[in-house]
Amino acid sequence: MKKLRAKSSRDSQFSEGLELVETEASCHLGCSATKFGFVSGMRLAHDIDLGYCTNIHRGETWEETFAGLRDYTDEVRRRVSPDAPYGVGLRLSNTASLELKEDPGKKVAFQNWLEQTNSYLFTINGFPFGTFHGSRVKEQVYVPDWATEERLEYTVRLFSLLDELAPKGQEISVSTLPGSFKEFVTEENREAHEEAMFRNLRKCAEEIDRIRQKSGRVIHLGMEPEPLGLFETSSETVSFFDRLIDGESERSRNLILHTIGVNYDTCHLAIEYEDPRDAISRLRDAEIRLSKIHLSSALKLTPEPEAVRRLSAFHDEVYLHQVIVRAGDKITERFRDLPDAMAWFEEQPEEAGEEWRVHFHVPIHAQPEQIFSDTRDHISGLLDLLGADPGWCRHFEMETYTWEVLPEEIRARTVVDQLTEEYAWCLSEFQRVGIEKIRS
Repeated sequence: MKKLRAKSSRDSQFSEGLELVETEASCHLGCSATKFGFVSGMRLAHDIDLGYCTNIHRGETWEETFAGLRDYTDEVRRRVSPDAPYGVGLRLSNTASLELKEDPGKKVAFQNWLEQTNSYLFTINGFPFGTFHGSRVKEQVYVPDWATEERLEYTVRLFSLLDELAPKGQEISVSTLPGSFKEFVTEENREAHEEAMFRNLRKCAEEIDRIRQKSGRVIHLGMEPEPLGLFETSSETVSFFDRLIDGESERSRNLILHTIGVNYDTCHLAIEYEDPRDAISRLRDAEIRLSKIHLSSALKLTPEPEAVRRLSAFHDEVYLHQVIVRAGDKITERFRDLPDAMAWFEEQPEEAGEEWRVHFHVPIHAQPEQIFSDTRDHISGLLDLLGADPGWCRHFEMETYTWEVLPEEIRARTVVDQLTEEYAWCLSEFQRVGIEKIRS
């Protein structure tokens, strides 16, 4: 890949006259004490925004989505940021986005709610297009993929809504799937499928820049590597971006690399046994923007009979829970879902490897069970990098969407309790690495 630097807010413009002006949000959000003893406000030093993703709540229509914001998000806000502006990481389905876009009354009511609750939008999770709770999702979360016009139109609509609803000058981002699902792309259709994906992503880059020119705000899309996604490791991510910009003009390459980057999910990269220092360095060396960080934790275990038997409690018919097996320093097996891994173990337990990592987002503030472990160390390692060199990412979002399917033994009393404790843990980790909350 020819290294072409995607210019940042410190650069005045791209080559060929493409002006770039990244406007920093001017407000410094205050902090206040909560009954849990933590001082909070969701704007941290170095213009970092911290929120939680509302995909933890049901919400396929706008009415359902707005009800979740009123019933749960506002209660979380009251606990962690009662007197300071509160950043919201919104999940908006295709149906809800159409309803909100086409009904000015709904939009005004939402804007009024944001003002009344002292809340602000900074990011939208645009990965799940359709239903995300209560029925089978699994590989359908990748439908439609980036080879389709539907995915492009949906994503551009999210950016348009976010630009309308976010405070003036606020940096905004949308996260999305890693192009497609690996099983959807075969040797026979690979060339045509990738060509369609790249065409739509390039169109999206142009639309993002059109909104940027109108608003003057910082705006970017983050593609999210995930186990069994078209790209799932940092190396595969770099290869995908190589192909995306291959053959493009210098202006087009710079535009793509400026407007499209990576939504780095700490659960997903930990499942791949990646070290955060190596993974972040690989992406930054390739000039790939870190659009957003999902703060999330995966299930980890030593594959002994009792632990594998206990895994059945984490199986559900809604989400895929991919399993990656390691022996020594080598990945030896990959499984599509928990039942596949458990059946394989029953057949040949002597080949089970030394460690399993499972794509199940467990609460990030506590060890899941005594028999299991988790990958919070990946979050801590990533934040160590940020503390030593702040500024390479400004959007952080906690994402433990599995509340409804968590085993009861590791579920907090309420979803609000869980989110409050996750905020406390994350804020303490930011503070540990020297990234403080901005005080009014």
